[in-house]
Amino acid sequence: MDKFVTRTKKRTLGSSGRPEKDVGEKAHQEEGGLQKRSKVLRDEEEEREESCPSADEFSDPLPWQKREAEGLDLDYTVLFPRTQADRLFKQLEEEVEYFSGERAKVQVFGKFYNVPRKQATYGDPGLLYSFSGVHLSAKPWTAVLEQIRDAVTKATGHIFNFVLVNRYKDGQDHIGEHRDDERELDPTCPIASVSLGAARDFVFRHRESRGSRPSRRIPPVKLELQHGSLLLMNPPTNTYWYHSLPTRKRVLAPRVNLTFRRIVKTCVG
Repeated sequence: MDKFVTRTKKRTLGSSGRPEKDVGEKAHQEEGGLQKRSKVLRDEEEEREESCPSADEFSDPLPWQKREAEGLDLDYTVLFPRTQADRLFKQLEEEVEYFSGERAKVQVFGKFYNVPRKQATYGDPGLLYSFSGVHLSAKPWTAVLEQIRDAVTKATGHIFNFVLVNRYKDGQDHIGEHRDDERELDPTCPIASVSLGAARDFVFRHRESRGSRPSRRIPPVKLELQHGSLLLMNPPTNTYWYHSLPTRKRVLAPRVNLTFRRIVKTCVG
């Protein structure tokens, strides 16, 4: 199993709500060059702080682990401690309504097949997500999904308006190699993947190293996603790398995965 790089950093958020790259450098600049702000500037700053979280709100910054390769940029952390993760998993099992019938199928080379897992979509009003010949509208957010979404936003500084929920009953349920590169997704926003339940292997493969006769030999990247973890797939990962959740016969327990995305609303006419 591949490991993340050893340079684990505490990823704190600034007044913009986004991770700061160099807190020490910022402090040095403030000490050396700041002058007294005018009342107008102070008022504007206070107004921004009311609408965006500040670093002071993150009293226990998450220990983010970074993984990088050619065109690959991942951040990983454990977002929820076990007790909280157990509670969230139980709530999801009770609240999430998964698709059935035609909406539980996927199109492959013109033919429709049953999806080897359960799926559901939730989000802001009017959002539609399309992939593999299937068009799924978002159901209204539930209380537990809002709670998880807000925790992800607080941890990453990114706002998400849609979530795809996948439930894997055991290690036989899986998802094949694919890229989350649908046109309606905001290409500047990462995809945040929350895992609850059984730990499963997650595999990334470069687009030029796929197939029986790949044009390049680039090693795949394998991660084990733990109960309560958060994986952030940053751009341009989904441009160059496919990912999958392969079958694992020894896994007997269920897993629920939530991939939070930002869908761009388009106006017609």
